[in-house]
Amino acid sequence: MLRSQTKLMDLGWRQLPRLHRSMTKASNLTVVEIDDKTGIATLTLNRPPVNSFNLELLQELHESIKQIECNKSRGLILTSSNDKVFSSGLDLNELHKPNQERLVAFWSTLQDLWLSLYQSSVPTAAAINGHAIAVGCVLAAACEYRVMLPGFSIGIHATKFGYVVPPFIVMSYLSVLPRRIAERALLQGKLFTTEEALQVNLIDEVAESKSEALCKCAEFIGSFEKTQPEARALTKRQFRAPDVQLLINDPEGQLRESLEYINTPLFQQGLEEYLAKLKSKNRK
Repeated sequence: MLRSQTKLMDLGWRQLPRLHRSMTKASNLTVVEIDDKTGIATLTLNRPPVNSFNLELLQELHESIKQIECNKSRGLILTSSNDKVFSSGLDLNELHKPNQERLVAFWSTLQDLWLSLYQSSVPTAAAINGHAIAVGCVLAAACEYRVMLPGFSIGIHATKFGYVVPPFIVMSYLSVLPRRIAERALLQGKLFTTEEALQVNLIDEVAESKSEALCKCAEFIGSFEKTQPEARALTKRQFRAPDVQLLINDPEGQLRESLEYINTPLFQQGLEEYLAKLKSKNRK
């Protein structure tokens, strides 16, 4: 059971100074700070330049989420240390002519990470303070609440570089978007502007600054202060159970399907062309 906390509203928490504790890790690909006044953990993606997910970042983020739950925090806010990019998605170098052993670890960790965040026992929110592309969008969608800054893009563009979107990512989209909009967006590889994302409910609110986004996320988490944490967590799992059954019941089969496609000449050729375009664009 989560430790009891003084009510957020009674604290006047917008004005009071924060007392933070940091969780010690071997590296700093993620930074976790726990607010001693609210009991909320802020989990910050911190892999320059654009928070692309390599194996090490996936592993550390997964471990950080497990530690936050073990530490009985009142909630989790996912955000970025980069003021332009929440996350650019997967590090595509992990998929291009991959080492097979590393690829297995990479994709299985991605599946486990999504399950952990999607089914987290604590309230979760994303303060999206930059572009949230591909898996950046997937992880934001896995949270219960999303607040985004204006002027950025969010979406899953996998079909643009030849990747077939796996079922768990489809379910992540369907958990927040109407089926017709989710299907068309995934087929087109559409990136939504902040305003478009708000209109289709891909995000819940818009904030003018990162600090405001964090406050709105904390307000959302604070709205559960009168609920019994274990009852809330079990109810959440009941709602989300149908979305995760395929991955839970057959993780090896889902992993095998993804790896087989990643290793096809069709995908490898499309990915190589996409990476070449990116390199050419970056040189200009």
